[in-house]
Amino acid sequence: MTTRSREPRAGGGSRLERAIILQLIRDDRDANWSREELLTELGGEMPPLEYALARLQDVGVVSVLGEQVSASPAARRLDELGLIGL
Repeated sequence: MTTRSREPRAGGGSRLERAIILQLIRDDRDANWSREELLTELGGEMPPLEYALARLQDVGVVSVLGEQVSASPAARRLDELGLIGL
């Protein structure tokens, strides 16, 4: 018997969440991203992106205001401390 994850398959799950965080903490561009910019940069489809953003927002890793998404102050501080890396 196989089990199915409740997370979207195409680019979803923790891999997508990590990719989102890494995009949001980049220091070579503005800290705010639109959902469309993230989708363009990461590829995939909007439903898995929305699911991942909701999960990250629920735990306080990202801030979402309308269409704008940014890393939370806590996530930025962890990056400054070198605790977020590739």
